[in-house]
Amino acid sequence: MLKIAGICLSLLVLGTAGVGWWFYQHLNGNIHSVSLDGKGGTEKADAFGRTPINILVIGSDGRTSAEDCRLGGGCSKTGVQSGNGNADVEMVVHISADRSNATVMSVPRDTMTQVPACKDPVSGQSTSGYYGQINSALSYGPACQVATVHQLTGIPIDHFVKLDFSGVVQMSDAVGGVDVCVSDDVYDTYSHLKLSRGTHTLKGSGALEFVRSRHGFGDGSDLGRTTTQHIFLSSLIRKFKSAGTLTDPTAVYGLADAATKALTVDDGLGSVRKLIGLASDVDKVPAKRMTFTTMQTDPDPNNRDHVVVGPGAKTLFSTIANDQSLTTDSGKKADAASATAEPTATASAVPASQIAVTVGNGTTVTGRAADVATALTDQGFGSATVIHGTPSSATTTLTYGTGQKGEAQTVAKALGLPSSQLKQGTGTGLTLVIGSDWPSGTSFPGGSSSPAPADTHAAVGGAHASTADQAKTCAKVSPYKTVSLNGVSMTPTQAYAAARGIPDSDT
Repeated sequence: MLKIAGICLSLLVLGTAGVGWWFYQHLNGNIHSVSLDGKGGTEKADAFGRTPINILVIGSDGRTSAEDCRLGGGCSKTGVQSGNGNADVEMVVHISADRSNATVMSVPRDTMTQVPACKDPVSGQSTSGYYGQINSALSYGPACQVATVHQLTGIPIDHFVKLDFSGVVQMSDAVGGVDVCVSDDVYDTYSHLKLSRGTHTLKGSGALEFVRSRHGFGDGSDLGRTTTQHIFLSSLIRKFKSAGTLTDPTAVYGLADAATKALTVDDGLGSVRKLIGLASDVDKVPAKRMTFTTMQTDPDPNNRDHVVVGPGAKTLFSTIANDQSLTTDSGKKADAASATAEPTATASAVPASQIAVTVGNGTTVTGRAADVATALTDQGFGSATVIHGTPSSATTTLTYGTGQKGEAQTVAKALGLPSSQLKQGTGTGLTLVIGSDWPSGTSFPGGSSSPAPADTHAAVGGAHASTADQAKTCAKVSPYKTVSLNGVSMTPTQAYAAARGIPDSDT
């Protein structure tokens, strides 16, 4: 089940604007929407008043219809279920303010995190908050899932799209199938995906089997599955962008009808007009500038079947939150200097993730140090610690130790501090004292703040980054004994050879 919706669900309705009022009303009637109630934060406009778009794409494992039960299994004892299920696919889709680039970040379903207090307005189910697996937040409604991802990453999320099993099948059929490649023969006895080595066009249940497979690829965990889902979604994007896909009226009708029936969205996307607007924005982004990543993780020390946020993830989060591209105009991965909207102050500037700042309040306004410290950590700085008992000061100063001028310049750039506010001290570390010349806000008055330089090497390190134009990428079949056939553990390739009587998923 997948997140193919996120970017592409909106592309499905791109060509529907001129097909008539009846069709327009019909599609509007298909769409189911719910409110986010501001639980995902708010996007900030850039210097030109343009606003990025962040969408949480959710793939639900809920068996809420007979068709979902048939496709997903597991209903023999429970029957058709109610509720939202779990968010077995979570993907943050970021479209830049200038619509020149996009980043798609998967959050593994096995991530352990703090779920905030939530209440589902539809079911009434509520929680006071708990520490648990991130995908469980959907039990308390899509807004709770959005709030949980926002709290984990610090990325403002103003929209969501939810898709279930049958939705994947409908959309895959509507586009006439999606081309994928596998590195070796594979049979995942759990998702039932069975393919010979090479390229295949998958429709319907075969497409669902591919995107659900977690035992067929990588190490047999959810981490490997996110990579194959990126391959699938990249192929789908290329198909939408290819000539003719959106020029056939019959195809457009099928795409739009399937998409709108398959989705639950927030009320900010709850009409065909709004989806067409989103589609237009997405279509401006070249495939070579759509970066797919998976949030960096470490094994959970308390349970090896779970993961926790790993090194580098904080930098990836801040890069997305600060609307910084992970590719250059040529489509290549950006380096730390070129990923910013403007040149850094000097070549010696240091990435925010490596910088710690101590902040003191030299004003009479309560909470000034805490406000600025929070702004720094929100921008991806390693830490910002508030100190108390700071003497009154008329002037804001940033004092840095020997050899730390580059770090000070990075902080100054993030806060809009002019170079005249920086001075070298005799100690070590960085100490920012907020003076009475800065009584409010998190950008220095009259300054020109911009996000700290994006450390893109750290942002994509261990994140399995790829771009949507990479048409020759094959999903790597697992070399481990991740599946079982007739009670015998074996590799997916061995299982393929042993199951010759079972038809392949593309037949």
